[in-house]
Amino acid sequence: MNTERLYSIIIAPHISEKTTLMSESANQHAFKVAIDASRDEIKSAVETIFNVAVKDIQVLNVKGKLKRTARNQLRRKKNWKKAYVRLEAGHEINIINNE
Repeated sequence: MNTERLYSIIIAPHISEKTTLMSESANQHAFKVAIDASRDEIKSAVETIFNVAVKDIQVLNVKGKLKRTARNQLRRKKNWKKAYVRLEAGHEINIINNE
Protein backbone atom coordinates (compact mmCIF):
# COMPACT_ATOMS: atom_id res chain seq x y z
CA MET A 1 0.00 0.00 0.00
CA ASN A 2 1.12 3.54 -0.72
CA THR A 3 2.80 5.14 2.34
CA GLU A 4 1.18 8.49 1.52
CA ARG A 5 -2.23 6.83 1.73
CA LEU A 6 -1.33 5.18 5.07
CA TYR A 7 -0.46 8.53 6.63
CA SER A 8 -3.64 10.16 5.32
CA ILE A 9 -5.95 7.47 6.79
CA ILE A 10 -5.42 8.36 10.46
CA ILE A 11 -6.42 11.99 10.93
CA ALA A 12 -6.12 12.41 14.71
CA PRO A 13 -6.46 10.52 17.99
CA HIS A 14 -9.87 10.90 19.59
CA ILE A 15 -9.29 11.75 23.24
CA SER A 16 -12.18 11.80 25.70
CA GLU A 17 -12.92 10.46 29.17
CA LYS A 18 -14.32 7.25 27.71
CA THR A 19 -11.32 6.59 25.45
CA THR A 20 -8.88 7.32 28.28
CA LEU A 21 -10.57 4.69 30.45
CA MET A 22 -10.59 2.25 27.52
CA SER A 23 -6.88 2.71 26.87
CA GLU A 24 -6.05 2.05 30.53
CA SER A 25 -8.31 -0.96 31.05
CA ALA A 26 -8.71 -2.70 27.67
CA ASN A 27 -5.62 -1.53 25.71
CA GLN A 28 -7.97 0.04 23.16
CA HIS A 29 -7.48 3.42 21.43
CA ALA A 30 -9.79 5.62 19.35
CA PHE A 31 -8.83 7.49 16.19
CA LYS A 32 -10.58 9.86 13.83
CA VAL A 33 -10.04 8.29 10.39
CA ALA A 34 -10.77 9.12 6.76
CA ILE A 35 -14.36 8.59 5.62
CA ASP A 36 -13.36 6.23 2.81
CA ALA A 37 -10.97 4.08 4.89
CA SER A 38 -11.66 0.36 5.25
CA ARG A 39 -10.85 -1.88 8.22
CA ASP A 40 -7.83 -3.42 6.50
CA GLU A 41 -6.43 0.00 5.61
CA ILE A 42 -6.89 1.27 9.17
CA LYS A 43 -5.21 -1.84 10.58
CA SER A 44 -2.19 -1.56 8.30
CA ALA A 45 -1.91 2.20 8.94
CA VAL A 46 -1.88 1.77 12.74
CA GLU A 47 0.58 -1.12 12.55
CA THR A 48 2.90 0.81 10.24
CA ILE A 49 2.79 4.23 11.93
CA PHE A 50 2.91 3.13 15.58
CA ASN A 51 4.82 -0.17 15.11
CA VAL A 52 2.32 -2.26 17.11
CA ALA A 53 0.25 -5.41 16.56
CA VAL A 54 -3.50 -4.86 16.15
CA LYS A 55 -5.87 -7.47 17.59
CA ASP A 56 -9.29 -6.06 16.67
CA ILE A 57 -10.90 -3.01 15.03
CA GLN A 58 -14.38 -1.53 15.41
CA VAL A 59 -15.38 1.20 12.95
CA LEU A 60 -18.37 3.51 13.20
CA ASN A 61 -19.73 6.52 11.35
CA VAL A 62 -20.49 9.56 13.51
CA LYS A 63 -23.24 11.87 12.24
CA GLY A 64 -22.61 15.61 12.41
CA LYS A 65 -24.62 17.57 14.95
CA LEU A 66 -26.97 20.44 14.23
CA LYS A 67 -25.60 23.74 15.57
CA ARG A 68 -27.28 27.12 15.76
CA THR A 69 -25.38 30.10 14.31
CA ALA A 70 -25.32 33.72 15.48
CA ARG A 71 -28.17 34.61 13.12
CA ASN A 72 -30.32 31.81 14.53
CA GLN A 73 -29.83 29.58 11.51
CA LEU A 74 -29.20 25.84 11.71
CA ARG A 75 -25.99 24.38 10.30
CA ARG A 76 -24.93 20.76 10.28
CA LYS A 77 -21.37 19.76 11.21
CA LYS A 78 -19.60 17.28 8.92
CA ASN A 79 -20.03 13.54 9.33
CA TRP A 80 -16.85 11.67 10.31
CA LYS A 81 -15.59 8.16 10.96
CA LYS A 82 -14.17 6.80 14.21
CA ALA A 83 -12.14 3.63 14.71
CA TYR A 84 -11.62 1.78 18.00
CA VAL A 85 -8.37 -0.19 17.76
CA ARG A 86 -7.58 -2.95 20.28
CA LEU A 87 -3.90 -3.85 20.54
CA GLU A 88 -2.29 -7.20 21.29
CA ALA A 89 -1.04 -7.81 24.83
CA GLY A 90 2.36 -6.23 25.43
CA HIS A 91 1.90 -3.46 22.84
CA GLU A 92 0.95 0.12 23.66
CA ILE A 93 0.62 3.53 22.02
CA ASN A 94 1.73 6.56 24.01
CA ILE A 95 -0.28 9.40 22.47
CA ILE A 96 0.32 11.89 25.27
CA ASN A 97 3.83 12.23 26.70
CA ASN A 98 3.85 13.14 30.39
CA GLU A 99 7.51 14.18 30.40
